[in-house]
Amino acid sequence: MMTETVTLGKALNHGLRRALENDPKVLIMGEDVGKLGGVFRITDGLQKDFGENRVIDTPLAESGIIGTAIGLAIRGYRPVCEIQFDGFVFPAFDQIVSQVSKMHYRSLGKVRLPIVIRIPFGGGIGAVEHHSESPEAYFSHTPGLKVVSCSNPSDAYHMIQQSIVSDDPVVFFEPKRRYWEKGPVDLAGTPDLPLHTARVVQEGTDATVVAYGPMVRTALEAAQAAAEDGRRIEVIDLRTLSPLDLGPVHESVRKTGRCVVVHEAPGNLGLGAEVAARVTEECFYSLEAPVLRVTGFDVPYPAARVEEEYLPDLDRVLDAVDRSFGW
Repeated sequence: MMTETVTLGKALNHGLRRALENDPKVLIMGEDVGKLGGVFRITDGLQKDFGENRVIDTPLAESGIIGTAIGLAIRGYRPVCEIQFDGFVFPAFDQIVSQVSKMHYRSLGKVRLPIVIRIPFGGGIGAVEHHSESPEAYFSHTPGLKVVSCSNPSDAYHMIQQSIVSDDPVVFFEPKRRYWEKGPVDLAGTPDLPLHTARVVQEGTDATVVAYGPMVRTALEAAQAAAEDGRRIEVIDLRTLSPLDLGPVHESVRKTGRCVVVHEAPGNLGLGAEVAARVTEECFYSLEAPVLRVTGFDVPYPAARVEEEYLPDLDRVLDAVDRSFGW
């Protein structure tokens, strides 16, 4: 093993470097990804080592970035596109939903678009308007796209490489508030799970808390706090949003009888609603209480000075767990 303790951002950098080394058809493209190394420095040093033809600084035009990537992918390349901030993806939304997601279907399986679209998402960094969004439900709702989100450095390192070697287009959501958090990564190892697989990150017997991306740490903190009251909370990191891997969730809920789903995005038609519906269908006779959701509010993302009032936190998760036990 070659385990190092690195930040989530550095783990992504190592994963991208490994992908560039392993396949000359892999390209990285986006705004400021080259000389600057990206606004979050995720691509730091890659242009210097692999050249301007493989790590490409693009114009400030998200639709152009994705449109160019479509042409490259048709010609056999594996472009990795960085959308600088989550709120900047919408100019490219037409290309992603109308072209990237449909090309394989439209061509009767003859054409594949192995494109990875990296999107830093979520709040917690005190950013200005359009820099803190949670648009994952738009893409998860779109057939033809795979959607994943890492929550820790080890998953970041392995999942970005798994996404790049996938022949399907992958929208890769990175929890920007967790970029600087550290964890162990086996840089010489292989992934311990397939890409589209959920993971039980803490075992418990009394209630199931389901989260992904930036909220996994919050769920773990809630489980730790609940343990002080004698409640053992099982925490599941979804990791994959489309397709959803709910087998581990169903298994957990049949054991605990209670389920709380947590995400930063607004609750209305969010991922939590889909998880709640499927858990209710599959585990109805095991449930001791309704599946509850802890989400962002159904308002535009607020100004930075009040974002902590908007984001789900430890207290809101614990309150939902308490309500679940109240039934």
